[in-house]
Amino acid sequence: MSEQTIFESCVTSQGAEDVTALLQCVSDSTEAARSSLISGVDTFYLIFAGALVFFMQIGFAMLCAGSIREKNVKNVLLWNLLDSAGGAFGFWATGYAFAYGGDDPAKGKTFIGNSGFFLSGDTDMEFWFFQFAFACALSSIVAGTIAERCKMTAYLCYSIFLCGFVYPVAAHSFWSVNGFLSPFAEDPLWGSGALDLAGSGPVHMTGGVAALVMAILLGPRKGRFYDEDGVPLEEPKAMGPHSASLQFLGTFALWFGWYGFNPGSTLKISSENLGDVASLVAVNTTLGAAAGALSGMFTSTVIDERKTGVYQWDTTAAMNGCLTGLVAVTAPCATVEPWAAFVIGIVAGWVYLGASALILRFKIDDAVDAIPVHMFGGAWGVISTGLFTNAYRLDVAGASTEHLGWFYEWGRGSGNFTLMGIQLIAVLFVLGWTAVIFTPFIYCLKFLNWLRIDPLEEEVGMDISRHKGPCYESEGSANAEAIMELSASRRNLMMDSSSSGRGIIGKSFKRDKPDDKKPADEAKPADEVKPEETPADATENA
Repeated sequence: MSEQTIFESCVTSQGAEDVTALLQCVSDSTEAARSSLISGVDTFYLIFAGALVFFMQIGFAMLCAGSIREKNVKNVLLWNLLDSAGGAFGFWATGYAFAYGGDDPAKGKTFIGNSGFFLSGDTDMEFWFFQFAFACALSSIVAGTIAERCKMTAYLCYSIFLCGFVYPVAAHSFWSVNGFLSPFAEDPLWGSGALDLAGSGPVHMTGGVAALVMAILLGPRKGRFYDEDGVPLEEPKAMGPHSASLQFLGTFALWFGWYGFNPGSTLKISSENLGDVASLVAVNTTLGAAAGALSGMFTSTVIDERKTGVYQWDTTAAMNGCLTGLVAVTAPCATVEPWAAFVIGIVAGWVYLGASALILRFKIDDAVDAIPVHMFGGAWGVISTGLFTNAYRLDVAGASTEHLGWFYEWGRGSGNFTLMGIQLIAVLFVLGWTAVIFTPFIYCLKFLNWLRIDPLEEEVGMDISRHKGPCYESEGSANAEAIMELSASRRNLMMDSSSSGRGIIGKSFKRDKPDDKKPADEAKPADEVKPEETPADATENA
């Protein structure tokens, strides 16, 4: 049996005699059907955008795996899977509640949300899913930085903490109607609030600062900046990438996922204005990525030619320049013109190259350059919004046009620094909040000896030492001597534990000291080893 039309349904309910009632029924039913269709389209749009953002996890996994040595590939792939698992738990339990729980304009400014824990109460499930994908993306930013030397325990703890508390407070401040930086508040900061459509600040910069904190407290990989005696190397030792193919696959997957990250942040698509804004966002995202890739690669080539006299095309500079351009254009993509997005991308390529050189100078080991891409690129994105935002794009997006980007303010003869000042405050807030709350948390992990793996395990590689074998059968990066030494250490610990009745949890698998492995006399210098006394010598000495 076919479904009744609106007219047939109204005739059944109202009758055909009362024409006025019949027409009113048709009008009301049509409007209700239209509203339902609009709601369904917007819901599908947000779910689809969230799925694209979640697809970025593949990009992070491939990029991280390709950028490190082959002896740790299984480990970093598992980490990226656990980002989604641990991040889902943290965001479900507390993250969403802290970010958006209890949103009410009547409350005024609040520091954190306070309701909706474990998705209790009335929650827009499509919005939760979209925001969960954001939280997972932020958590994966840190994975590459700390690869090859961080314990699984620490990784799980930080992932849950980052998604369950650190990021939600930043998201609340920028996007909740009660956030002190939010442009959606009834009384936004200085009449404007911070403009950041999709998260250059609360997502990327937060993840970048967290990566910086962990990289500093965790320390560099063995042999990266110092030799075995602790003497600084003249040049940092190259450690990877082991697969440029995986790196490029990850970069393309991330770029593709960004079309959910940025356009999806309009949250709706069911009106002409919203469609125009989403279209502009997609175009600006494309131009920012393209400009960053070109800027990073060609600038790197010119610098190399000046140093060596040879033109070399650096694939890493091209890929990370592209990603930095995407990070930077994430904040202003709805409020700037396409030409400005291209300029922002060009500067982003330079920002990446400068920041990458800077962290090497300070001997900060970042296996995938996530700190230059996300922390520095995110900061530039927030600042660039305060420079290039114009009145027309603000008006189309439905925002106040009282305060414009600084360049446009000078163009209308005012020099108004309000929006630029708010954007600078937003950068300082993300930097301060993340560093202040994340540093003591990582110190606690370090105090509990949950942070860094043992040196021998690091030399062998996490795949063999903790994941039941290498990722590749042909793997030869972990030397046989170290593997045998690790196995012997574990056998000895097992025997000691069996004889004492104690477990081996928390034990180290470090090498024995040289004088523990040799007889006492052999451990001494040759000139200190005395020959055995003969009976004659003994009599003489007596």
